[in-house]
Amino acid sequence: MNLPNKLTILRMIMIPFFVIAMHLPISSGRYIALVIFIAASLTDTADGYIARKYDLITDFGKFMDPLADKLLVCSAMICLIDTNELPSWIVIIIIAREFIISGFRLVAADNGIVIAASIWGKIKTITQMVMIIFILLNFKGSAAYVIEQALIYAALVLTVVSLVDYIIKNKAVLGTDR
Repeated sequence: MNLPNKLTILRMIMIPFFVIAMHLPISSGRYIALVIFIAASLTDTADGYIARKYDLITDFGKFMDPLADKLLVCSAMICLIDTNELPSWIVIIIIAREFIISGFRLVAADNGIVIAASIWGKIKTITQMVMIIFILLNFKGSAAYVIEQALIYAALVLTVVSLVDYIIKNKAVLGTDR
């Protein structure tokens, strides 16, 4: 268990604390959630950087890192539906993409293939994380609110683009016979 994998596990452990903070009946709960979300997001940056720099890339990391990202981002987006700050239809499309890719990765893994995150998937994840941070900062009524709304739709578009990219680049996985 190397440091990048420990950071991935730490990110997963932080998710329930984020969700609890989002539901605290105090005004500072949202800011506690924001700090937790930013810290968890930074572990994603750190684990990838460390794994690449020190050649600590593992199959566990290739599988669990994207899963931890999905759990973090999807948990946050579901909480933001609950606060009426993110439309449910957008979250449904994003989560559907995550299920499709996860299923795709499982089929690949069953055939001995590990599919690492693509550049489009990474850009999508970063955009979603920045979008969530903007929403948690609650910029309604300010000029930054326009950026927040643009980030929501950019995240949606990148979600679809990254899905298409994964399928095109790995279409052979779908035709693999056992």
